Amino acid sequence: MKYNDTWDLDMIFPGGTKSPQLQAKLHMIKEEIEQFQNVIKNWNAVESQSAKALNDILIKQDSIENGIGQCRTFVQMWHDAYMDDEYASVVMGQVMDLSSELENLSTIFTKKLVSISEEGWKSLLEDSELKEVSFALNEMRDQGNRLLSEAEEKIITDLNKDGLAGWSQLYDTTVSVMTIPFTDKEGKTTHYSVGQAMNRMYSDSDPWVRKQLFEKWEEAWTKFAPIFADTLNHLDGYRITLQKAHGREDFMEEPLEYNRMSQETLDAMWSAVSKRKQPFIDFLNQKAKILGMEKLGWQDVDAPVTFGDAKPPQYTYDEACDFVIDHFSSFGSKLASFAKHVLENRWVEAEDRANKRPGGYCEELPEFKESRIFMTFSGSSSDVGTLAHELGHAYHSYVMRDLPALNRQYAMNVAETASTFAENIIGNATVTNAKTKEEKVTLLNAKMENATAMFLNIHARYLFEKAFYEERSKGIVSEQRISELMLQAQKEAYGESLSSYHPHFWCSKLHFFIDDVPFYNFPYTFGYLFSLSIYAEYLKEPTGFEDKYISLLRDTGSMLVEELANKHLGVDITKPAFWEAGIKLMEKDAEEFIELTNDMLK
Repeated sequence: MKYNDTWDLDMIFPGGTKSPQLQAKLHMIKEEIEQFQNVIKNWNAVESQSAKALNDILIKQDSIENGIGQCRTFVQMWHDAYMDDEYASVVMGQVMDLSSELENLSTIFTKKLVSISEEGWKSLLEDSELKEVSFALNEMRDQGNRLLSEAEEKIITDLNKDGLAGWSQLYDTTVSVMTIPFTDKEGKTTHYSVGQAMNRMYSDSDPWVRKQLFEKWEEAWTKFAPIFADTLNHLDGYRITLQKAHGREDFMEEPLEYNRMSQETLDAMWSAVSKRKQPFIDFLNQKAKILGMEKLGWQDVDAPVTFGDAKPPQYTYDEACDFVIDHFSSFGSKLASFAKHVLENRWVEAEDRANKRPGGYCEELPEFKESRIFMTFSGSSSDVGTLAHELGHAYHSYVMRDLPALNRQYAMNVAETASTFAENIIGNATVTNAKTKEEKVTLLNAKMENATAMFLNIHARYLFEKAFYEERSKGIVSEQRISELMLQAQKEAYGESLSSYHPHFWCSKLHFFIDDVPFYNFPYTFGYLFSLSIYAEYLKEPTGFEDKYISLLRDTGSMLVEELANKHLGVDITKPAFWEAGIKLMEKDAEEFIELTNDMLK
């Protein structure tokens, strides 16, 4: 192979989770935290009013956070690539302990920031270095006003290891031991990992295979559903309790604050999606006709479409890497050069094998100022899109690597902008390069997977999570009721256009069990539509656009998204009109797909 499809983990810590170097690093971080504790304890924020002292604390805090982040990412990477490594959970426990200790100190630090008078605070921010990170510091101070006493916050932080983080880890552990049995037409039974089963279930061209896998998939999640119902109830119940303790009356306050956006913006986005959903339902109905079905089943939504001898494009990993690099270069040399460096230096784990967790992601190794990508590559055009998507995440971090630490902390919604923009480049390239009408239809179908995911699937996730939080705020929600809420959300989001649904989707979707942020859904649609608007601007004037794009990405950690959109695009994203403009771009693909296939179905 030209490109190695597995990570080089030894260059981080040789020897895996039992690495002596990893243990030495954890010990060193422990000592640094003890030293930092003395600094924080002795810092008199009210009396000293020293910009240098405050900046020194920020630098030291960032250094420790980077060390913990480096270890956490490594252990997570190792566990996800080798899910039978039982020792990974032991080491992750060590990392979580250190993270908990630092969080306790950060709470004390933040409360000291709050104790500074308004006049003194304004004076401190006149310092050139602090002024540069004033947005993040003001945000930190505002959030600090919600904190309880130091003792209470310490208890909360300590309990979190067995609370939010503990319940989330239980989900990962349970999924790691699950297998999905599949018996083919010859009677051979294969036990797939969850990730392998999911890939084949959604991408196999044989409807019989998809149907059989989906039935086994639903059976497997149903079997484990009592465990996942307990997990979800306690994870979100714990979070609701914390939100109330910190003065949040509405469960949407936290995710909106985290994403630095207003409820007005979120409502405008979903209003536009609901208003302009029909073309995408029409696309699904047309796809059902092509596949000889009255309606698509849940497992058929992302199924490949072929006419005549045309087959869904299949790529080797090498071909996919070269394709991505080549078409990134049509946008900008900096993006292409970065992608080439990532792929040549084994920053990507893509091998299709058993014993890997499902899904894909990009995580940072903060001490290296590098990223690492996890996915399972099986050769579909969708996998090529996933590779581009995660490379977009990595590029976002890369272009911000020289900024102050506080200005590199961007939220999830704008994080999805860079990834989706990169994916758009590749999606458009695959369609443009189609050699025949039949191949173009196949590729348009693959491209439309994103649109249906963002406007239908993720809308269902949002509707479900909102409904679940509303009921969970009143008490425990039964497993049966959770599935009912999921089914209702799917039917509403898909306009009842499917013949079957996935009531246990709430079990199978990792995002509902992530501990660091609730509502891990609407930011995807935000990023998708936001990136479409940026892409539309690029198409108007491609020359020199890469540098404008980089400028926008570099600002994502230092302002509200409404300000970001106004500064770089000159638009008001609190109005549905902005979001509708992005949706219209994808409507054209849906209309072209229907037009082309109408001719071919005659």
